[in-house]
Amino acid sequence: MKNFHPTGNCPVRDVLSRLGDKWSMLVLTTLSVNGTMRFSDIHKTIDDISQRMLTVTLRTLEADGLVHRKVYPEVPPRVEYCLTELGTTLMPHIEALVNWAVGNMDEILTSRQTAGQ
Repeated sequence: MKNFHPTGNCPVRDVLSRLGDKWSMLVLTTLSVNGTMRFSDIHKTIDDISQRMLTVTLRTLEADGLVHRKVYPEVPPRVEYCLTELGTTLMPHIEALVNWAVGNMDEILTSRQTAGQ
């Protein structure tokens, strides 16, 4: 039997804690669909995310090696973000989860309403 105790390095907990937040999958999906984007364009695409939260999310995804940040030496500086090769390999799994969620959302909502009665 495989155990998932919180001690040590548990890849399931570690990866899901990073990707399971409110914004990471949306940012990754946005970059996957649109390709290389500037910060302001990502922010326009996900308009209900604050600038601070987008900054934190991008930094986290960059630290995990899923997003690449390129700064151009211009005035004012231009910064672009894109998926790394590792981030690209993650996308089929995220897309499968998104497709599952879209395909089952009605049933999930019905179940939630039934459970709430």
